[in-house]
Amino acid sequence: MKIALSIVIVNWNTREYLRACLRSIFAYPPEEPFEVWVVDNASSDGSVQMVREQFPQVNLIANEQNMGYGRANNLALRQAQGEFALILNSDIEAMPGALQALIDFMRQHPDAHAAGGQLLLPDDGIQPSCSERLTLWAVFCEQSLLAKAFPRSRLFGGYTLTWWSYDSVREVEQVVGACLMLRRQPGGSFPLFDERYFMYAEDTELCHRIRQGGGRIYYVPHARFKHHLGASSEQESIRTEMVKAYNRSRILFFREVYGAWSVPIYRLLIAMGALLRLALWTVAWLLGKPDRQHAARHVAMFWEVFKDAWKS
Repeated sequence: MKIALSIVIVNWNTREYLRACLRSIFAYPPEEPFEVWVVDNASSDGSVQMVREQFPQVNLIANEQNMGYGRANNLALRQAQGEFALILNSDIEAMPGALQALIDFMRQHPDAHAAGGQLLLPDDGIQPSCSERLTLWAVFCEQSLLAKAFPRSRLFGGYTLTWWSYDSVREVEQVVGACLMLRRQPGGSFPLFDERYFMYAEDTELCHRIRQGGGRIYYVPHARFKHHLGASSEQESIRTEMVKAYNRSRILFFREVYGAWSVPIYRLLIAMGALLRLALWTVAWLLGKPDRQHAARHVAMFWEVFKDAWKS
């Protein structure tokens, strides 16, 4: 039996989201044979037991330690048997017809090396899930809050295409790794993530490598998924470490893609952004909005992010 699609889900302490994700896949499966891989990164919330008991048809890899997002995905990608592979976050739920829509699109567009669907937030708003090339200008717009203040501006909101309606098929530089379909390479294997990226920016690097090799990447809005966004990083105790990890991964990307000269500029930009946010949250703390405890946590977080900007 030829498998059309291999779905790969990396999980770390998101048991209930993972359960909902798997339920959605089997409730709205593709019309062709498929397989599901769950790679658990040493969760302590009973995720592994839940998968074993409730989804015995799933191929489960239970790591004894947290191997990082890219490396965990690679474990399954090396064994996947599908014509295509779909990288899916554990906090995503497939909507009716979404999985088959991506398969059909890839078949109808043999030039497509990767594709991503439309991600809907819990309030049904559309999440910007594709982007242009990551540059220092994009980081400046992000860190200065100009992208947030002027999302409809092509100048300031160009990186994540917030000026656009996200309602039509579009060739893009990258799609987010939360929902990323890959085509097998001519040699027969799937493109793999760079395992130097523990978490964050590994999707940016992979899409950049695909584009550099002549591959084309598409955003496919009629393949729709519900995204609960940031389930693994929503725990207050680890948010600061997640922000720092995000910045460190981007430093690696800029060093590898643009050269060492870009790294000090990137560090300066994230330090500037941290100071700006620290100042805004300090004002919020003084005003007691939304409440002082909430504001104080953000002040502490961005102070740590500022200090980390200068570390190797």
